[in-house]
Amino acid sequence: MKLVLSPEQRHLREAVRAFLASASPLPKVRDGYDPQVYARLNGELGLSGLIIPEEHSGAGAGMSDLAVALEETGAALLPGPFLATTFAAIALTRVPDKELLTGIAEGRIAATLDGTEVSYDGSAVRGTLAQVLSGMETDVLVAPALTGDGPVMVAVELAGPGVTRTVLETLDITRGQARVVLDGAPARVLGPRPEGGILDRLCVAVAAEQLGVMRASLEAIVGYAKIRVAFGRYIGSYQGVKHKLADMHCKLEQAESIVRYAAWAADESPAELPEAAALAQAYVGRACFEVARDHLLLHGGIGYTWEHDAHLFYKRAKADEVLLGPPRNHRARLAQLLEL
Repeated sequence: MKLVLSPEQRHLREAVRAFLASASPLPKVRDGYDPQVYARLNGELGLSGLIIPEEHSGAGAGMSDLAVALEETGAALLPGPFLATTFAAIALTRVPDKELLTGIAEGRIAATLDGTEVSYDGSAVRGTLAQVLSGMETDVLVAPALTGDGPVMVAVELAGPGVTRTVLETLDITRGQARVVLDGAPARVLGPRPEGGILDRLCVAVAAEQLGVMRASLEAIVGYAKIRVAFGRYIGSYQGVKHKLADMHCKLEQAESIVRYAAWAADESPAELPEAAALAQAYVGRACFEVARDHLLLHGGIGYTWEHDAHLFYKRAKADEVLLGPPRNHRARLAQLLEL
């Protein structure tokens, strides 16, 4: 097991961090999804094709490398369909489709994945998907479908006929969701539905983003504690603040170890992945929200104003915490896997 980043992964982290600091700083995040930033993210860094095999124009990297990139996009609160497209790419590596994988790797296609099962009659699909991640910003939907011959995975053009998309009002203003109704929408079968492994990798991906949110939240409040003066003293000198910051740091350190282990398991030890993925969401999801919440509270009165960036981290943390189901679901799954 290797929990320390390699030199190549450190270079990747620095490249993504520098790009996002320049192209998508926090003040710009409030404006929402910028297609030009997304195009540059793929054109200059090739992030959308990071885990896509080389034969489909991707980099052929593993989950450990993807986790490094997602940590940085999480810390920057990157708006838009990057996480949704990552979800789709993870699924497509288990149900390979040359057209979609190549399009995603080249940045021509933004895709999303939804676990809601739809019905497929041999040419079209029908069903209602209540909350599709980045449903208004993506081109293709990948979803499971039930046919007379068994479960399959299908791809649907979201701008095509038979598709109705409705924007949802979400807690996290940096990442949209949509209600998608499929009523006779043309679809293409990608292959049989994989037995398992996709959800585990999605758990690792979200945990990596949550790790970035935690790190950025802690860095922000530590910086603030060094300059904010109350009653003639820097607030960072008060015992109550120091203890809270120490607790937040401990949560971050534990979360980093859990995420690194889960990403390693996805690449090197598939037998350990189910437990590692369940642990990642059971612990990191809640820890991320607690760090973001305390980061907001320690900012005091200014942290409660809508204009402050603390709200953006708080909302992303809460949205991510329940994105793949509440932590109690993952704790129950972990307990089942451990036969507790």
